[in-house]
Amino acid sequence: MTRPEPLSRTFLLIDTERFSDRDDVQQGYLRRMLFGIVDRTLLAAGADHSLRRREDRGDAVMELIDPSVPLTDILRALLRDAPAEVRAVNRLAARSAQIRLRAVLAHGFVHIDEFDGWVGTDLNNACRLLDGEPLREALRDSRYDYALCVSPSVYSGVVAHEHVGIPKDEFHQVSVPTKNGPMEAWLYGPLRSAAAVPPPSAARPPSPESAPGGFEFRGTNHGVVAQHVQGGITFGPSGERP
Repeated sequence: MTRPEPLSRTFLLIDTERFSDRDDVQQGYLRRMLFGIVDRTLLAAGADHSLRRREDRGDAVMELIDPSVPLTDILRALLRDAPAEVRAVNRLAARSAQIRLRAVLAHGFVHIDEFDGWVGTDLNNACRLLDGEPLREALRDSRYDYALCVSPSVYSGVVAHEHVGIPKDEFHQVSVPTKNGPMEAWLYGPLRSAAAVPPPSAARPPSPESAPGGFEFRGTNHGVVAQHVQGGITFGPSGERP
């Protein structure tokens, strides 16, 4: 049996919020709206049906997109066209039929086996970003009914270079807890302050007051002149002098 070779693909994963809370009729309607939004968004990016493969997950879709479609075009469509499509759908829908979507854009390698199954660590990681709490929280906080997350490879390869129509400053790094440890990702739009990854801070030496048995020199040149101590010496956190 020939083993499938890894293929370089762009991954687009989109999931519907609270799908299982709807009845059968509403679920059928939401699926039609989801597929229409995804199709129109990818067509706007230049990815017609001949350049992608879809896996239907019921309340979600996964798309494998040919690498000939530029990532910049796909990301621009996700930033511009997808939110507009969601707004257009919800504008004409009853409250009970409103659709809210989480989206992940990633890039990596995938195996397609003889059963048309998709296998690959990069794809698994994209699924973890889709199911991660930071993206779910971003959608709960969003007034646009849409939240987008990109993988580190998409951020470093595309977003970080500030291509036209891709605002780098509006992407924020987050840490996504998973069963295999935290993963890095980049969310588009404002975040709760607790969700952002804090920047690394330089280590600071402990102050004399915080160090057990610490002491502080006082006087000219911090108390040291020509190998002799001048001025007072303060011992310990209470500041007693000898």
